[in-house]
Amino acid sequence: MTRSERLAEQLDWYWRKNLRPRLEGLTDEEYFWEPVGGCWNIRPRGTSAAPMSDGSGEWTLDYASPDLVPEPAPVTTIAWRLGHIIVSCLAYRVEWYFGGRDFDSEAFAYAGTADEALKQLDEMYGRWNAGVRELSDADLENPPAMGPERFPMENRVLHVNRELIHHGAEISLLRDLYRWQDGAVPRRI
Repeated sequence: MTRSERLAEQLDWYWRKNLRPRLEGLTDEEYFWEPVGGCWNIRPRGTSAAPMSDGSGEWTLDYASPDLVPEPAPVTTIAWRLGHIIVSCLAYRVEWYFGGRDFDSEAFAYAGTADEALKQLDEMYGRWNAGVRELSDADLENPPAMGPERFPMENRVLHVNRELIHHGAEISLLRDLYRWQDGAVPRRI
């Protein structure tokens, strides 16, 4: 197995055995569920109370520039976290490293349903994983040609792997909390 295949396999094992199975059966109600008041979410255009919103379609993602993020930062929903994974963790990097152009989150159409979000996630994850598998040892040792980072590509791949594992665990926890809310016997998901 090549170095790039080992790096891709690290994340792909987590994807196949943990994250993707945990997303099966995700409902729209769960996708948008706000466990506390003031959550950041994906919302119909024009309905956000966040300092800023991002996206080009009917749905936008709540956010703020770093100097405007409230303290403490708002809790984010499954929809928000999936949007973050799809756009910030994967789409930008797929385009920078494997697509040869800059990605624009303002031009992205965020998903208004759980099924649509999972399709977007599957597409971006597939493109990321395929791109990583094609990297040579020389590619891994040098900084990528596109994107703001000037670290070796191997560092960038490991960073994306950590981000997906981290945010995937947060989504899994939110699904557990949703099932157990109000002390109810959990529904099977």
